[in-house]
Amino acid sequence: MTVTLGDWLDAGPYTLALSAGFFGFFAHAGVLAALEEAGLPPAAVSGASAGALTGGLWAAGLPAARLSELYAGLSKADFWDPAPGLGLLRGRRFRQLVAGVAGNRTVEDCGVPLRISVFDGVAARTRTAAGWQLADAIYASCAVPLLFQPLRRGLRLFWDGGIRDRNALHGVEGRVLAHALPGGSSPRHIPVLRIPGLPRLSPDALGDGPKAASVAKKATLAALDRSVEGPA
Repeated sequence: MTVTLGDWLDAGPYTLALSAGFFGFFAHAGVLAALEEAGLPPAAVSGASAGALTGGLWAAGLPAARLSELYAGLSKADFWDPAPGLGLLRGRRFRQLVAGVAGNRTVEDCGVPLRISVFDGVAARTRTAAGWQLADAIYASCAVPLLFQPLRRGLRLFWDGGIRDRNALHGVEGRVLAHALPGGSSPRHIPVLRIPGLPRLSPDALGDGPKAASVAKKATLAALDRSVEGPA
């Protein structure tokens, strides 16, 4: 018997794992928009890097359409703040941008259970940002080495969660659907959503971000009627 992705999602609560991927937060928002429209939203979210941004803000209560609007209004100037340090960008503008949406919430304050992966540079391992302010957790998980300066917590430095946990699966259990952005390997033990044809984005090429969200939404809606990719 063929099981479609829509059937699998409808069979019970699941976690949506949103992978790391340079400026892939637009596509993640498109995936969530499709799942909302289909009445199949995740019961929990995990994220690394770009996935932490979209997953974290969605778990905090921003619907996917609002996320897409927020992203569509982004410009390089909103987060570009070069300064001496362990990375080109100080990251203050980015943290302020996220905090303006996330407020003073902690990760645990979100309405949807949330796991955010960060890389502990001292221990050289992935950690889950438990008990953190949401804005700090998102920033740390998005702090691409050499581009953003790390988040400091006490004597520790935290960088991009995708360094060792690209698919945002650290500590995640149970039924999981992964949205794996291009550029990395797909997890083999869970259903995986991969979307071809996403436009390439960068700090100097954000104009195609809304197109990425639209492509991802349409592809996800179409995928709901196809057989599950990966073990069901």
